[in-house]
Amino acid sequence: MSNDVPGKCRAIAVTGSSRGIGAGIALELARRGFTVGCLSRGGGLPDGAEGTFIPFTCDVTDESSIKAAVDGFAKAAGGLHGVVNNAGLLVEQKSAELSLSTFNEVMATNAASVMMVSRDAFPHLVAAGGGGIVNIGSFWDKVGVSRNLSYCASKAAIAAITRCHAVEWARYGIHAINIAPGYIETDMNQEFFASDATKEWLKQRSPLGRPGVVPDVAKLVAALFCEDIPFLTGETIYIDGGQAIAQ
Repeated sequence: MSNDVPGKCRAIAVTGSSRGIGAGIALELARRGFTVGCLSRGGGLPDGAEGTFIPFTCDVTDESSIKAAVDGFAKAAGGLHGVVNNAGLLVEQKSAELSLSTFNEVMATNAASVMMVSRDAFPHLVAAGGGGIVNIGSFWDKVGVSRNLSYCASKAAIAAITRCHAVEWARYGIHAINIAPGYIETDMNQEFFASDATKEWLKQRSPLGRPGVVPDVAKLVAALFCEDIPFLTGETIYIDGGQAIAQ
């Protein structure tokens, strides 16, 4: 177990932790000595799981499922000291053809879930004497992307939720940060990033000329919990290789 783990940040719940960025975050936290609650629809563990993991089935669009998973993990782990809201959904659709049901589905999965998970974690974080909430947004929160109105709106909402929680819950020792990744290659999009067209496009658009990798995000999230910097709160940290600011 890592000696870097602060005493009050031992047990961290991660939503959407079975694959992709969420799996990478869960694995990195466990590697550093945290007890990790893996909250996902399938209720399983990420591939290669080594360390202390406690899996829970959790549908982040369902209030009762969220409460059962958050409360269950806090009880099993002997407390809750942090949350990573990572679960997300992307549905491409032309804005002129976007249905309200699709918009609501994306907003519920990406943004409303952050509100509900954080709300249900709140009493446990207070009981622990404070803790951290890290939300996974996107650098698309500040750009316009064709056919992605729902996703962009939901990620902008996450940033707003983060700021509100940071201000309202600071008195309880709870700090909140929004991590906004750029293009990150995962097990779910490798084919897209392997194409010559995508590689050439990134060379033109990104200062680094390539996508990020899951450990880039996972290490940043884990570092925030390991260092435990309560004065850093309410901010959005962009991790996109400088793409969003490149001219």
